[in-house]
Amino acid sequence: MQYYYEHLLTEFVLPVHNPVLIFLIILFVILLSPIIFGKFKIPGIVGLIIAGIVIGPHGINLLEKTSAIEMLSTIGLLYIMFIAGLDLDLNEFKSHRKKSILFGLFTFCIPILIGYPICYFVLQYDFSASLLTASMFATHTLVAYPIVSKLGISKNQAVAVTVGGTILTDTAVLLLLAIILGNIKGNLSIEFWVRMAVSFLIFLVIMFLIIPKISKWFFQKMESEKHAQYIFVLSIVFFAAFLSEIAGLEPIIGAFIAGLALNRLVPNSSPLMNRIEFIGNSLFIPFFLVSVGMLVDLHVVFGGSGVWIVASILIFFAMLGKWIAATLVRYIFSFSKAQGQLIFGLSSSHAAATLAVILVGYKSGIIDENILNATILLILVSCLTASIITERAGKVILENSDTEKNDLNFQQASSEHILVPVVNILNLEKLLEFAILIRGRKSHNPITMLSVVPNNEEAEANIVESHKRLEKFVHQAAATEVTINVIAAIDHNPASGISRTSRELMMNIIIIGWPRKTGIIEKITGDKVNSIVNIVDKNLFICRIEKPLVTHKKICVFVPPFAEKEIGFLTWVEKLANLSHELHIPLNIYFNKSSKEILRNTFRGQQTRLTIHFQEFMDWEKLDTFQDIIKRDDLVVIVSSRKGSVSYMSIMEKITFKLEARFENNIIVIYPQRGYDKL
Repeated sequence: MQYYYEHLLTEFVLPVHNPVLIFLIILFVILLSPIIFGKFKIPGIVGLIIAGIVIGPHGINLLEKTSAIEMLSTIGLLYIMFIAGLDLDLNEFKSHRKKSILFGLFTFCIPILIGYPICYFVLQYDFSASLLTASMFATHTLVAYPIVSKLGISKNQAVAVTVGGTILTDTAVLLLLAIILGNIKGNLSIEFWVRMAVSFLIFLVIMFLIIPKISKWFFQKMESEKHAQYIFVLSIVFFAAFLSEIAGLEPIIGAFIAGLALNRLVPNSSPLMNRIEFIGNSLFIPFFLVSVGMLVDLHVVFGGSGVWIVASILIFFAMLGKWIAATLVRYIFSFSKAQGQLIFGLSSSHAAATLAVILVGYKSGIIDENILNATILLILVSCLTASIITERAGKVILENSDTEKNDLNFQQASSEHILVPVVNILNLEKLLEFAILIRGRKSHNPITMLSVVPNNEEAEANIVESHKRLEKFVHQAAATEVTINVIAAIDHNPASGISRTSRELMMNIIIIGWPRKTGIIEKITGDKVNSIVNIVDKNLFICRIEKPLVTHKKICVFVPPFAEKEIGFLTWVEKLANLSHELHIPLNIYFNKSSKEILRNTFRGQQTRLTIHFQEFMDWEKLDTFQDIIKRDDLVVIVSSRKGSVSYMSIMEKITFKLEARFENNIIVIYPQRGYDKL
């Protein structure tokens, strides 16, 4: 018994060593810090850093920085960079790559040009220490990026420019660090330059040529194994981080490039993306922020004026260099005031790369303890300032973007209602995935799954059974934070049940699976899909999706003459724009000459910046002509129409069966809304 009490008392000796208690304390800190500091209008990110100072070895010494905390902190740091690469809108980045390169040049050169003379002439450090400290001025970590992601403005071009500039400046700084260390060791030879160039090139080849092919193959083979997909993605992140170290770079560069490499394979609205962000933002990233706070030594900070003087100089000029870079970019590219502040907020926080540079310099004897502790203060002040500025600027941008929206478009988006009838439960998961990808972000309505049961004595039992079968799909969709509504209708046949339900619930988009091969009876009486096409006049998407949507390289859209005159024209254009944006792949539009201008203006008028290629296509009477255009990895979209519509063509009659005989691609046939339902 005495041993039991002695053992129990040791659990409460500070710092805590019990792994269960350590984890519990950190979880409480992660839970309560944002809530408590939020009451004082302090961003949750800053609250976590301050909490780290309080509970850390230099605060009340509740926790010490063990290898376990260090490991979780490293995961969080890599997670921040990985999500930044994954969230980057590649189409937006390509459109603004010149702006990103210029910002990266400014945010790298200006702080160094300011910092070096300050360190050399004012603080009187030698050449290597001055250059290394000045290079620390140029680094920045996207500590405030979770704020941008939470506000839903990560697609803003100011964010794309900043993220693109981040990878350029941090890569340049870490390369400069390797050069400084090589100079100190006397290894700055031709062999050094060749080795660094070759290793970096090999790293890029592996990440951008080999990894995407392996990932594409894995997602195809393990399409139904959602947990395996997450573990695979996590493995790629750490593999990239390790390869980056081998190449002579910091792991954070590898994590960011892993995000870029997987960017096209992880749609923003997918369950996989939701899992990645949820686990990172809930656990790993907060661990990293708490660990940053645990580095601050309050005893050294308050022990004398030397650290404060150095810290004040570092903080002022480091922030000044970032502000000048952000301001120049703002005026050169005519960004709004809020966008300029957002760029400054995102790029002014010093944490990950800064720590990497300073710690390496300290361990190598290049810089002294004053610079080390002053840098920790710089990290705290810059993270606090950056978080506040980013949150304020982000809210302004969010408010402005909301007020600038067209009221009619907003009402249409919010009233959007998608119906997915259950004809074949085997392809239902892929139809739901497609529905989630094309769904408008401002839509307030759930996606509705409809099961039509025959009107007979077993109708009630069939309704109960259909609800049970569909329950698992509700849980799967919940992973994307999209609400699924399951209903059942009693009717004599699926077509009339779908038509009646779509009118009762005012559905405007219906997504159904590809028709199965018809038998003799159906050939005589008419197949189910044609019955649905004829009786339902809503926007109808008929989908044959056999391969994962993320494996496509482009979307080929064939638009017949006068398609722009149909009532549902704007709806399918918006949905295809959403699909292209989510999959990060270009749209190839094949159109009739008469529709050229309105198609160009409508597609380019979408709020999402898209990569679109327009090409005239005249030979509509021969489907074999399509085969010369379509490649193996293309998603094929045919815009059809019902008989009697202005864009109707006889070649489109029973188009699904004609296409199935010629193509193995994923195919979507669209029937635009006609304006009324047949009763």
